[in-house]
Amino acid sequence: MRFILTAELGRLAKWLRILGFDALYYAQADFPALLIQALRDERIILTRNQRLIDKLRAARAVQIRSEKISEQLKEVLQRLGIKPQPDKMFSRCIICNRQLCSVKKQQVKGKVPEFVFKTQDEFFSCPCCQRVYWPGTHWGNVKNTLKEICSL
Repeated sequence: MRFILTAELGRLAKWLRILGFDALYYAQADFPALLIQALRDERIILTRNQRLIDKLRAARAVQIRSEKISEQLKEVLQRLGIKPQPDKMFSRCIICNRQLCSVKKQQVKGKVPEFVFKTQDEFFSCPCCQRVYWPGTHWGNVKNTLKEICSL
């Protein structure tokens, strides 16, 4: 499932990426271009903007009602009938939305903190922004948060 999110949903875009979903963040206010991209890329539009929802008859769009990120995520998952897949989680860059690639430990030497390099063996990198990820404690924290939100 692919999404395009409007400017007020940046944090939700990051959380959807953490779950492994292709989630484009569209910060511009150019609604015709947003609609064209959503239709062309077969993306579901997520927005809090009621006026935009009223204009989007040709595309699949979901209005997010909550202001809190945990409730927004729960709303998307419930309304679209999505169940997060653990094997897809942490597979996308939270900044660029690109698919992460596995990299050898030696390739990240000097790019991650020394403690991380010594204690971790598995690393992933974004082919676009070169950001490096590893399964540290934050992965467990995210999974615990998701369990509370989604009853995984």
